[in-house]
Amino acid sequence: MQLTSLVVPVYNEADNVVPFLHDVELKVREPHEILIVYDFPEDSTLPAVAAMQPPCAAVRLVHNTLGRGVLNAMKAGFQASRGDVVVVMMADRSDEPADVAALTRLVRDGADVAAGSRYMRGGRQEGGPWLKRTLSRVAGLSLHFFAGLPIHDATNNFRAYSRRVIEEIPIEGQAGFAVALELTLKAHWRGWRVTEAPTTWRDRTTGESRFHLWAWMPHYLRWYLRAMIRAWLGGRR
Repeated sequence: MQLTSLVVPVYNEADNVVPFLHDVELKVREPHEILIVYDFPEDSTLPAVAAMQPPCAAVRLVHNTLGRGVLNAMKAGFQASRGDVVVVMMADRSDEPADVAALTRLVRDGADVAAGSRYMRGGRQEGGPWLKRTLSRVAGLSLHFFAGLPIHDATNNFRAYSRRVIEEIPIEGQAGFAVALELTLKAHWRGWRVTEAPTTWRDRTTGESRFHLWAWMPHYLRWYLRAMIRAWLGGRR
């Protein structure tokens, strides 16, 4: 049976998780599971989910025991996922649940990575710090035009992955959200199909962001430079 696994790392998302789950249940019509991945039992997300009436039947709570942080939370979600397609999205309501169907369909049609793209025709970004938006756009478009990456948005974590990406591509990164860039580049370098669909990203309106630009910049830069060097050297390295 086809099943879409939604991997959702959380950190004190009590104010967002209930409307997020309502949105998902309203807009994701195909069979799915929602893996709410948390680091510690005191996370305010958990009682908010437990208090839902009626409860959300698709939810599975996954305790991240690999080490705190969003990267390990995503790894824990990948390990716990059962679907043939695995989608990463955020509970802060920045990602659009209505776009899950398009991303999932692209993977089932033969793609290994389907990226939700803010920077292709039809995509857009609403809000967020100016510097973060600018760096993200420049990175995505330069990797597309100068390194041959077949998507326009390299840094958005709203992505659908095939089962073989989750099971066969090792993750080298140590922290942060750069895992999406790492997995996408590695799939592309293996000759696997990477594609995209337009999406709208909206900045959170409540709660605290876990994105730490300056702390995680070196992780993004590492993969960005590897992609550029590989392109300049014709794939020899």
